Amino acid sequence: MNVLLIGSGGREHALAWKLSQSPLLSKLYAAPGNPGIADHAELVKLDLDSHTAVIDFCRLMGVEFVVVGPEAPLVAGLADNLRAAGIACFGPSAAAAQLEGSKGFTKDLCARFDIPTGAYQRFNNAPKAKAYVRAEGAPIVIKADGLAAGKGVTVAMTVEEACAAIDDCFEGAFGAAGAEVVVEAFLDGEEASFFCLCDGKTALPLATAQDHKRVGDGDTGPNTGGMGAYSPAPVMTPALIERTMKEIIEPTMRGMAEMGHPFQGVFFAGLMITAKGPELIEYNVRFGDPECQVLMMRLASDLLPLLHACATGTLDQVKAEWSDDVALTVVMAANGYPGAYEKGSVIAHLPEESLDAKVFHAGTARQGDALVATGGRVLNVTATGKTVLEAQARAYALLDQVDWKGGFCRRDIGWRAVAREKA
Repeated sequence: MNVLLIGSGGREHALAWKLSQSPLLSKLYAAPGNPGIADHAELVKLDLDSHTAVIDFCRLMGVEFVVVGPEAPLVAGLADNLRAAGIACFGPSAAAAQLEGSKGFTKDLCARFDIPTGAYQRFNNAPKAKAYVRAEGAPIVIKADGLAAGKGVTVAMTVEEACAAIDDCFEGAFGAAGAEVVVEAFLDGEEASFFCLCDGKTALPLATAQDHKRVGDGDTGPNTGGMGAYSPAPVMTPALIERTMKEIIEPTMRGMAEMGHPFQGVFFAGLMITAKGPELIEYNVRFGDPECQVLMMRLASDLLPLLHACATGTLDQVKAEWSDDVALTVVMAANGYPGAYEKGSVIAHLPEESLDAKVFHAGTARQGDALVATGGRVLNVTATGKTVLEAQARAYALLDQVDWKGGFCRRDIGWRAVAREKA
């Protein structure tokens, strides 16, 4: 099978690495890819905003299946146009991608189908949003409605902080994503991520993970796209996974179908485990980044038939097998991230890798013979172990072999799970 992978980040490097191991794969292309992906796929230059160009490439090269990594092309309807052209695609329609593309859409869906989540209101102007915040008090959560690259959410501990976040949204800090704001109740508990494939009528649970959003050790400082992650999430017991499927995933699948937007792709449910049980914080409609990296390290099954079954409505005919090992990834980011960061610094050396210790490229490029940093989050240093502590130790040992003066990382990824193991 000839496959085209869309994307250029650490998530796509992890997908390319795993897809390349499939005996069903004939040829893997990636657009635009990155230097790490180039080890597994032929990189091609495509105008991803031109869906016609993507379709023409698929027809020219005999590509039978397209795997879309990031959310923006899905929200823009790439999957719809590929399917209309007779090309199988992993990823939801534009209508179904509203689950990530609009926070308000998802909250309305939860209200309609009794999916547990925090109470909320939607606003299209700052004065009304601020009046609601003052009436409710803090802590409270402010979210830009649209896609904001993981940075449009503020967990405000004071009313003043909440009002400032509302101003940020309506004054253009997140572009069009902030034209509408969702204000929702603060949920107290432990966060976890749950991943599940869906073909519109069947849901196949995958695995759990936890990530670290804050830039600094001890989960301090501003939110980022994610500074590290590990899988599985110790808080997600079999009983909680069963409840998540029954109370959140399955009602979403049925609700989306009832609304005329059957969901084909991956549900990435951001959960808060509260005293009442699992509650939905938000949905993403693609694999998480950096959560995908740890999931792919643990997946024992062939990825390609799983994704293809998801795209072709045959998910009931496949199953996913997982390693019992823990996988942990540490993000190396460019100095200054998540604010203005340096670009172009040279990554002088990357360590030797193995099947259970891998450096995924997230924001890199080649300049002549040099590997340089081009993004905010640049490398994902990933390892497995029998315990979180072992995986953590192996990941940081690998990281310490990276020679890159322009970057930094957190040194405590997995701290909560390590404390659990030691308790």
